[in-house]
Amino acid sequence: MRRMPAQQAFRVDDCKVRDLDQAVHRGRSGIPPSKLRRMRQVFRTVPLLFAMALLVSCTSSVTPQHERNVMVIDMIVKLDRGDYWRTIRMGAEVAAKEYNVQLNYMAPSNENDYRDQIALMEESIARRPDAIILSASDYEALGQVTDRSSYYDIPVISMDSEVASTKVKTYVGTNNYEAGQKAAERLVQLIGKNSQVGIVNFVKGARNADQREEGFLDYVARFPGIEVVDIQYCGSDEELAYRLTKEMLAKYPGIDGLVSLSAESSIGAGRAVSDLGYGGVVKMITFDNPPEMLELMQEEKVQAMVVQNPFNNGYLAVAAAVQAARGEKLEDRIPTDTKLIDLDNMLWPEHQKLLFPFVQ
Repeated sequence: MRRMPAQQAFRVDDCKVRDLDQAVHRGRSGIPPSKLRRMRQVFRTVPLLFAMALLVSCTSSVTPQHERNVMVIDMIVKLDRGDYWRTIRMGAEVAAKEYNVQLNYMAPSNENDYRDQIALMEESIARRPDAIILSASDYEALGQVTDRSSYYDIPVISMDSEVASTKVKTYVGTNNYEAGQKAAERLVQLIGKNSQVGIVNFVKGARNADQREEGFLDYVARFPGIEVVDIQYCGSDEELAYRLTKEMLAKYPGIDGLVSLSAESSIGAGRAVSDLGYGGVVKMITFDNPPEMLELMQEEKVQAMVVQNPFNNGYLAVAAAVQAARGEKLEDRIPTDTKLIDLDNMLWPEHQKLLFPFVQ
């Protein structure tokens, strides 16, 4: 009977089987017949197993069409912990799902470690994603590696904190200078125009930290009677913020007001003010909305919080990255608003969404 063409690939093995058949029939193989029969069965089975393995191998290497068309976006932020960054990630992941994006979320373990951020940028560029979202730990230090992304036509979106690069397609986030002015305006209302003020900032050199401080200082400079007696940087370390604030209050016992310019610095500074018994005596304005600050505000140890919208930051950054990857033109800035929240307005529905985001 003539073989079908699909079976011709196995003709070598078929010949081996026929040789064994002839050897068994003629009794010339020198191998016991029972063993020859087992060998013949092996020769017939191996080609089938090989074909099946080849089929599985080829099938597993094929990527479905919808997976090959997924856009890849790397998001490199300052920290991998804290409610603020978790809420940013939540917003980014919602947008990623809507736009069919594979989102790679990365961060150094320390916000001060701009070198680690540079390494993450270099690794990202080597992978050639469709776009990169960057929240730069240091405005100047991250500039060169951000410029390098343009050599490979990888658009970069700046989020939360800007970077010294003309290659960035847009900035998504808070107007940090304006946020610093909001904090200063409320603090002046609370302590008057003849008073002493202390500042607990986070990372010196980070664009958002510098802009918040600059906005605050420019506003209080309008009042000659207000003296800024000390500025400390905690590097987004809550424990360091705690120690620095205690030292500041010990050194300047006449301080009337205190402002902390990030979530981490607020947690540490707020705890120091409370532990030392200065709650309500030293008026305090904080940034962001960690649960510790909500509790202190209800106890009237914190008078107001400047609250950002991290969910929108993450969501809009991914949306902008998708547009940039498609070659679409973007506005130079995509601002997200801040709210000054205190005991009088914290229960407003629009403020509740900011104060209590669903953070996993």
